[in-house]
Amino acid sequence: MQLSLLRQKSELANAAMQREILEGDAKPRQPYFHEKVRSSGLRNLRATGIEVLQINVGKLCNQTCTHCHVDAGPDRRESMSRETAEQIIDVLANNDIPTLDITGGAPEMNPNFRWLVEQAHKLGRRVIDRCNLTILMANGFKDLPEFLAQHDVEVVASLPCYMEENCDSQRGDGVFKRSIDALRRLNALGYGHPGSGRKLTLVYNPTGTSLPPSQHELEATYRGELKSRYDIIFSDLHTITNLPISRFLDELLLGDQLDEYMHKLIDSFNPLTVEGVMCRTMVSVDWQGNLFDCDFNQMLNMGLPADLPQHISDFDPARLGDRVIQTGRHCFGCTAGCGSGCQGAVVKIGAAK
Repeated sequence: MQLSLLRQKSELANAAMQREILEGDAKPRQPYFHEKVRSSGLRNLRATGIEVLQINVGKLCNQTCTHCHVDAGPDRRESMSRETAEQIIDVLANNDIPTLDITGGAPEMNPNFRWLVEQAHKLGRRVIDRCNLTILMANGFKDLPEFLAQHDVEVVASLPCYMEENCDSQRGDGVFKRSIDALRRLNALGYGHPGSGRKLTLVYNPTGTSLPPSQHELEATYRGELKSRYDIIFSDLHTITNLPISRFLDELLLGDQLDEYMHKLIDSFNPLTVEGVMCRTMVSVDWQGNLFDCDFNQMLNMGLPADLPQHISDFDPARLGDRVIQTGRHCFGCTAGCGSGCQGAVVKIGAAK
């Protein structure tokens, strides 16, 4: 009961602070995202189609990471129902959407995860599992690597550093060692090996208020360090900027660093990233089936305009594929430097400001 009350208090404080600071009442006044976009000679964000259906199947997770914008953890009970999962598969079956991107929480802990994977695989869709790695070593889930390989699932795995101390400081004691064990199991099944068809992408999140370094250069460092230290290989590395939402927002507020971080994101705005941000080609679905522009808007409860479909049961690809994107100050996180999103840096080496 005490934990529940503390979480409720934290969520209420988060919501109030997000409205006050991220949506326009910070002093001195910071520009709105759409103002920055227009002042750069660009038009407001608009979708250009639907290439990815990203579904957040719940907030239950076996970890409690300091940067988590979902506020996921072992005590969460939000979990996508079978009915909603079936509606998602119906949408895939009736629409030409090439990718199902499954996230959480630890998405594998949802009881419908394997069914979703199986059905999407039968439909010939590319399936992505956004995996925290340690779940693959947990009791009841140790056969997951073989299941993922059998169904050609692309694994996108969080590994915020190749150094044990740095990784554990962000994700919890012992996480790094279990992550290395999971990566070795995936490698043994062909994941990360060129020509295997089993793609293994690692994800880097910075610690503190830093922005990600060059994705190209960091990938080379990761390859060298993981190979020499642990004989681990992988396909790609994605760098993702931490957005001032939920648990990371709490951390910024606790350290009185929110204003500094927001100014850093705004000052690092790169107009070259705007055309390639992930929200323009995806629709995000929460555990209840509600529709959003992206997972970040989902966590801020920034829904679609009232004249658009609101739920997966009312999915309309023509209207959703040409919608105006809802933006806020958190969007500066996706457009700072080389940009950031579920596919990593938006612009490649040499293209950032």
